[in-house]
Amino acid sequence: MEKLLTKDEIEALLAAVAGGEMDPSRELMKAKRGGVADYDLLNSAAHKGLVPNLDIVYDSFIRYHRVAMSNQLRKIVDIKKVVARPYKFDDFLATLPSPVCMGIYKIEPLKGASMLAMDSNLVYAIVDSVLGGTGKPRIPDNSRLFTSIELRIMQKVVRDVLSDMEKAWAPLQPTKMSLLRMDMNPRLVNIVPPEYQVITMDLEFQIESVKGKMVFAVPYMTIDPIREKLKAGAQFDLVAVDPKWSQRLSAEITEAPLECSVEMGAAAITLQDFLHLAPGDTIMLDKDVRSEITVKIAGIPKFLGVPGVSRGNKAIRISKCITREVEL
Repeated sequence: MEKLLTKDEIEALLAAVAGGEMDPSRELMKAKRGGVADYDLLNSAAHKGLVPNLDIVYDSFIRYHRVAMSNQLRKIVDIKKVVARPYKFDDFLATLPSPVCMGIYKIEPLKGASMLAMDSNLVYAIVDSVLGGTGKPRIPDNSRLFTSIELRIMQKVVRDVLSDMEKAWAPLQPTKMSLLRMDMNPRLVNIVPPEYQVITMDLEFQIESVKGKMVFAVPYMTIDPIREKLKAGAQFDLVAVDPKWSQRLSAEITEAPLECSVEMGAAAITLQDFLHLAPGDTIMLDKDVRSEITVKIAGIPKFLGVPGVSRGNKAIRISKCITREVEL
């Protein structure tokens, strides 16, 4: 395809638009009258399809990491996608807040390095929770850099993030994600040349009442070799089920408290007799002491057993389980 404009001409055109010397809408009308169709490079179908289905990987990561982080911090954690967009790497670095905590990692066997960045709100909320705080940290006013202890804690957090990201990528491409280093200065990060494109995904974390942001940046050249797999999309049906969800659910259920009660029997008395009851009076029940009685769990009959005494305490020995066929 023939190059219509040189780099200098494009820069001059952009400068004219920014300086008000040229009105894009007026020039567009002229072009349409001349039979030239407009073409939106940023919103074109080709651009939108640059990395199809990549957001499904992040959906899967959110499912994994929401549970893992909630268990780790012992707090309710919510994660949601905000926006995915491409940037030139140099432009992306300019969007990062200050201070920022960055993790540089490798996605093997794919080429190149990637990065994730977390703002101070998220970092301080995680550090405060890990160290036993209330989960509502006091954000320093002077935008100080993170201490070595805070970075060490976040290094462990980033490793956990990459572990869950490996699980999210597994149906598409088995990977090994290894953390290369932690950093706080965007100017020292150079995963690709400044003009190379990276694909970013912003995630919003909410740890109880505190909100923070994490952003992933993966070079386009890293994802390009697996674009066809992403287009296929069929393999992502496997991502919808967390393979460890049933095990975690079972573990949580076994720790749930239940109310256990034993029904010794029943008796019918008149209201007059009831009003005249006094300490020491005896009420005759409708069951013999040697007969089986009902054990209820959360008010539902579940077992039959025989009452007795064990180590000086009243007890009941379970004799059978109640099924739907057993009539009480």
